[in-house]
Amino acid sequence: MEENMIEGACDCHVHVYGLGFALAPTATFQPPPAPASAYREVQRKLGLDRVVIVQPTGYGFDNSCTLAAIAELGEGARGVAVVAVDVPDAELDRLHAGGMRGVRFMMLPGGVLPWSALEPLAKRLAPRAWHVDLQLDGRDFRQHEQRLLDLPCRLVIDHIGKFLEPVETGSESFRSLCRVLDGGNVWVKLSAPYESSRSGPPRYEDVEPIARELALRYPKRCLWGSNWPHPNVKPVPDEHALLDWSLALLDGGATWAKAMLADNPAHIYGFD
Repeated sequence: MEENMIEGACDCHVHVYGLGFALAPTATFQPPPAPASAYREVQRKLGLDRVVIVQPTGYGFDNSCTLAAIAELGEGARGVAVVAVDVPDAELDRLHAGGMRGVRFMMLPGGVLPWSALEPLAKRLAPRAWHVDLQLDGRDFRQHEQRLLDLPCRLVIDHIGKFLEPVETGSESFRSLCRVLDGGNVWVKLSAPYESSRSGPPRYEDVEPIARELALRYPKRCLWGSNWPHPNVKPVPDEHALLDWSLALLDGGATWAKAMLADNPAHIYGFD
């Protein structure tokens, strides 16, 4: 990708781990230092103007590190928080002022919000134009399909659905993901193929077919994220290669590249 090729291009999924911020008792690993200042170099290398910092599971409900990173990275930064189901409205107001635009539901080890919190929080997010950011084992989509379709707020699905065992486009779980996307208020990140691929880089052949199908069917609903700093992934993926991989999925050249990198994120994260 050429530097600054698309004005307003956004990395929609990074994590920041700063010095001096204590991990929660629920943390499942010790993350490497990954301050916002280090991410600036990634952003420069990729020619991106904007970024969305997703609250790491390791910090639990304490969003201090993520808020500090948003403030450091400035106007082109937004965030996704983790909050308790009974979070006061005043706290949501404070988080919104700090750049937060969604709440993360991590339904894999390390996550701190249960499924029972989904609907109560979604009702409170809808009037704020916030979204639920959801990560789950994609093989479970059918089990949760109707409740996801019924959510009153926007929904963003992480990492190509994150099917922890790669599936084919004809599988029932992938068809269920597509039905959720057909609901009209849902977006998906064409990000982090290494999270579910068994064949690995550079092509991620076992994940590529479903990613390409999503890009073909839902170009106005696709987002991209680097997943920097890739904790616990060895060797560390190259962000430029990951971006090129996702761009190659698009069937529309510059038009859909602009949609995925700039237009769609501007709508979801309140940059427009």
